[in-house]
Amino acid sequence: MSETTYRFQKTNRTLMQRLFEAPAIGKMSPVAKVVAYFLLAVWSFFVLFPIYWVIITSFKDAAAVNQGPFFIPFVDFQPTLDAWRVQFTEDPFCDFAAIGRQMGLLVYNSFAFILSPIVSLQPMEPRICKIYLAFTNSVVISIFSTALCVFVGSLAAYALARIHYRPRFGNIMIFVLLIVAVIYATTYAGVPWWASAAVALAFFFFLARALRGRFKMSLSNGDILFWIISQRILAPIVVVIPLYVMFQAVGMLDTHMALILLYAVANMPIVVWLMFDFFRHLPIELEESAQLDGATRPRIFWEIVLPLTRPGLAATTLLILVLSWNEYLFAVFLATVKVQTMPIMVAAKNTGEKGIFWWEMSALIVVMIIPVILMAVLLTRFISKGVLMGAVKG
Repeated sequence: MSETTYRFQKTNRTLMQRLFEAPAIGKMSPVAKVVAYFLLAVWSFFVLFPIYWVIITSFKDAAAVNQGPFFIPFVDFQPTLDAWRVQFTEDPFCDFAAIGRQMGLLVYNSFAFILSPIVSLQPMEPRICKIYLAFTNSVVISIFSTALCVFVGSLAAYALARIHYRPRFGNIMIFVLLIVAVIYATTYAGVPWWASAAVALAFFFFLARALRGRFKMSLSNGDILFWIISQRILAPIVVVIPLYVMFQAVGMLDTHMALILLYAVANMPIVVWLMFDFFRHLPIELEESAQLDGATRPRIFWEIVLPLTRPGLAATTLLILVLSWNEYLFAVFLATVKVQTMPIMVAAKNTGEKGIFWWEMSALIVVMIIPVILMAVLLTRFISKGVLMGAVKG
């Protein structure tokens, strides 16, 4: 055995080799392992400390917050439940019996909404806890808007990744002009929006077919993808007033459907942009083999493409859920009373005459971050690497 091979044996390695050289393929040297774990510990501290700070602040009183900082319960300060007690005693109907009754009414109304008008809905206000109402509003709006956004966005991303589009620039301009005409007819002429939209849609199909051969300039999938992501670059404050006027005109202010549709549309570019990259890197040979076996495009999408992109789909879903859960600007303009969400409750409830009561706000923040953490834990096992490894064999 040569010296080069023999020097890597464990019994013949020097101290420097044992410290700085990996003992085997796929393992780290002791020094590299110490450095890596140290950097991970430092990064984890910076990430987890704000969460820890919020949690311990929710168990402080005004004196502990103002005279701090205090970090360790029972050592630096005496924990108290005053902040939590205030949240559930200031508003009426926030005890366990009232919340249980309201949960029963929520389940009943869910089935009654499906069976209506056979079964009538039961009123849930004013005998309802405001925190419970904001929490359930956030849950319903975030889940439904995320599901709608991920569903439509994934279909659009898959279409852009697999189908080559060549829309005519002239047809796009006709569509934009007809939208402007619909807005003018609805706002100034008093025409119902559904009637003007139907007439404009008919005109669009007629003009597109009549002038089909006159337009030469066309766009590509890259142009469509850039236009989609450009909608997210636009600052939301620019469009919030027109959106308020639009939802007021159609009678959808302070409704769950308005926020669900708005959140889904606002986050759609992120889903399209992220899922497009996952779909584009999928081996197209899998889909071609399925087409040879007689599988349709929808079946290929549901049974082959989506299972293979499950890690990307889980990560995208979690990101959209967090964005919808934490959204504040649209909610504060469009939600007045009935559909106020948790961010509005956190921002508005705990502002006193002398400033913000941080200990009470921290209690609400803890309640607010629990669903997101649970969702992240549930989706963690899907966010992994190497799912496609070995999917295509040469």
